[in-house]
Amino acid sequence: MAVKTDTRPGTRERLLASAARLFHARGYHATGIASILKEARVHAGSLYHYFSDKEELLCGVLQHYRQILRPVLLEPVEAVEADPVERVFGLMAFYRRLLADSDFGSGCPIGNLALELGDSVPAARAEIEANFGAWAREVATWLGPARERFPAGTDLERLAEFVLTTMEGGLMLARARRSFEPFDHAVESLREHFRLLERAGGA
Repeated sequence: MAVKTDTRPGTRERLLASAARLFHARGYHATGIASILKEARVHAGSLYHYFSDKEELLCGVLQHYRQILRPVLLEPVEAVEADPVERVFGLMAFYRRLLADSDFGSGCPIGNLALELGDSVPAARAEIEANFGAWAREVATWLGPARERFPAGTDLERLAEFVLTTMEGGLMLARARRSFEPFDHAVESLREHFRLLERAGGA
């Protein structure tokens, strides 16, 4: 007889997933604990078993984002695009779809929290920086095999940070104007930057 395996997410995972969805949709300050409990279908005691307060839950969400960075965001791009530079633009396309699917309501969840929180939650600020750092390091790793296409001495870490800045700024302006134009223009300029690097590198 086959043994049944319970694949349902545990209480902690449900709390993190529910909090992440609500923080992204409504913002951190506008999301109450009661809403998270209702979304996760757990009691308050269960939440406080895992997290001492809402701030600790927020930090847990930010750690969760870092854990799912590769399987949710990067590996799907890698599966369909082998070229190192084109992977960057596959990633940009993913964020553009976020804008389209949410009717400009959702940008990058990490960027949204960074703008909302500022320095108000110091522990979260450190986690946000860790997320940005992990994202940029992954993009720099993607670009590693293309190093010979760029001028000698090109700093891939700085280039990856430039990609991150382009994405976050493009999303913010697109949401503010409710138009794809700022995001598309930013991505076009990023592509031109890569073309110039490759031309200078003799690719």
